[in-house]
Amino acid sequence: MHGLQVTTELDRRPVDDLFDFSCHAELSCFMTCCRQLDLPLYPYDIIRLCRILSLSSSVFLQRHVRLVAGDHPFFPALMLKMADGDQQLCPFLGPDGCQVYHDRPTACRTYPLERTVGRAAPGRQLEQHYFLVRHSYCLGHYQQQRYSLSQWEREQGLIEYNVHNDLWAEMNAFFATNPWLGEGKAGPRQRLAFMVCYCVDEFRAYLLEQKLLDTFRVNRAYRRRIATDDAALLRFGYDWLRFLLAGSGPLAAKGRP
Repeated sequence: MHGLQVTTELDRRPVDDLFDFSCHAELSCFMTCCRQLDLPLYPYDIIRLCRILSLSSSVFLQRHVRLVAGDHPFFPALMLKMADGDQQLCPFLGPDGCQVYHDRPTACRTYPLERTVGRAAPGRQLEQHYFLVRHSYCLGHYQQQRYSLSQWEREQGLIEYNVHNDLWAEMNAFFATNPWLGEGKAGPRQRLAFMVCYCVDEFRAYLLEQKLLDTFRVNRAYRRRIATDDAALLRFGYDWLRFLLAGSGPLAAKGRP
């Protein structure tokens, strides 16, 4: 998480395996990290938050999201909108802590770590790297609780999130190639991609209206998952965008050899 105004010192260093950390209500700094945030939201984050809040994706985006420049000029990024007021609190913060804890965003459940992914060379598998972030106000680093990276991933429910975020990283890297066929910023194809990535309800309606699943060779089990599982629909959407924009990816159109 970036942009915290409450700190005067920030230390960020690579983590190979072990680190000490524990966050709990007895610490005097508890919930200090839940205000004045530049907190990114990824597509799977939005699916999970919409579910726990019982909101449609369009309503969630309108209430809780601000659009910002991405890490390349060809697709925007999303940040969580802080609540109004001098303290700029996270909108999901209650008197006793996080009210969406089970479905909290990636950045929150990863902290005090940050995770990056990349390839050593084209065609290689994605490799992950973790960095330990120390804010000067945070007392969690001084607790006698040691974790390995794998323990932290399991305990914080990161494994599922990392799978979906890696798919998003691949998609965002594809968007960085400027696949919009000269349409420019916010053209029809880019708006379609935004719907697929961030507005799962609208994409589901679009998929049914356009009968997209009838266009491709999609087995029955996958069809059933797409019909009921927003994460499966998102994954199909990524594949469909690759097919639509570049004629690539795993989807095979019916009638083609």
